[in-house]
Amino acid sequence: MDFFDQAKIYVKAGNGGNGSAHFRREKFAPQGGPDGGDGGRGGSVYLQADTNMNTLVDFHYNQRFHAGDGDKGGGARMHGKSGDDLVIRVPAGTLVRLAETGAILADLTAPDQKVAIAQGGRGGLGNVHFATPTNQAPREAQFGEPGEDLTLVLELKLIADVGLVGLPNAGKSTLLSIVTAAKPKIANYPFTTLVPNLGVVEVGDHRHGDGSSFVIADIPGLIEGAAEGVGLGHDFLRHVERTRLLLHLIDGDNLALDPWEEYEVINRELAGYRPELADLPQIIVFTKMDLPTARERWPAVEARAKAAEIPVFAISAPTREGVSDLINFTAAQLRELPVHPLAEVIAAGLADESGITLRPQDATSFTISKEDGVFVVHGKRVERLAAMTNSETEEGLARLEKHLRQLGVFDALARAGVQPGDTVRFGSVELGWGEG
Repeated sequence: MDFFDQAKIYVKAGNGGNGSAHFRREKFAPQGGPDGGDGGRGGSVYLQADTNMNTLVDFHYNQRFHAGDGDKGGGARMHGKSGDDLVIRVPAGTLVRLAETGAILADLTAPDQKVAIAQGGRGGLGNVHFATPTNQAPREAQFGEPGEDLTLVLELKLIADVGLVGLPNAGKSTLLSIVTAAKPKIANYPFTTLVPNLGVVEVGDHRHGDGSSFVIADIPGLIEGAAEGVGLGHDFLRHVERTRLLLHLIDGDNLALDPWEEYEVINRELAGYRPELADLPQIIVFTKMDLPTARERWPAVEARAKAAEIPVFAISAPTREGVSDLINFTAAQLRELPVHPLAEVIAAGLADESGITLRPQDATSFTISKEDGVFVVHGKRVERLAAMTNSETEEGLARLEKHLRQLGVFDALARAGVQPGDTVRFGSVELGWGEG
């Protein structure tokens, strides 16, 4: 199956149901008062992390998602039924961006973590709410509030404690296959691994309570220039961003390159892509010790690594030489290393001690522009107020005017030069501007 780690989707929360402008009509009460019920709330759209998913391939076939709309209100103060929420399951490790701006909205990392990504619209109020001593038969009822709609970019950054990095054929897939239950495809040519592979490493004895485990990811082989997009480059480097520790494999049988130069090539690529990756703790793993070439080169590599104070191990996958020592040391290192959110998530203000939350939004702010002679007011609150107003009733228009004045929209439009007869647009609603 193809591996997809990016997708663009459109989500639409449900619209609120319209309120009812019903009047009580009974045999002995022909002039009964208002009894219109409220509309039901629209369903919201949620994203939820699923640890059983490891690709975004489903979103390349299904890209539009719509939660349920609320039902309209009825007579006898009957409240409309709320629309069904929609939960979209995504792989754990999915970063969610707003397509229009690239702003990060959420980072789903914990198992079953759930965030509301698009809020359903409120149900419109029925006319029973608008009765006053001076207006005992109001014909005003609100329309339902539109549900939020967003175009999102989903970006999968795999969640793994340990990342395996190294040039093609350094032995990453082979190591993964012998320390986990993962079954990566293995062959002897560059870019054998075309997708990242995940596996769980078990350490100790879980039956006696002294066992532990960690997730290890085989990152596809890098070539020099990957940070500039050469080869598979950026498509796969993103999958080492969440790791806390790197196992840096050096091919002991690579006669085309000095072992230490091989090590430095990969670090240059990591630093070129994202500097903090090169700063992650590393363990050098010198592979293929069952071959004479590797055994001859090992003493020089060991000395160089120890001089640089970098942990180093020599292993042979076929004979299992050094593998247990490497895994036990890796597990011990992980116990000392904290889990950090992605740097860009921290910069977006979404990471705190309670986890990842949605970006806060200022609901009352608005902007005014002029497009083709029409004054356009952009703002979450003002657009929704206009959408919920029945502009065919004087009562509805009067109530909208009151709210817009309170929010400062009238004053702002006056400063922008609006004149009687001009058209003012609030979202999808256009109104003729009258005498103020």
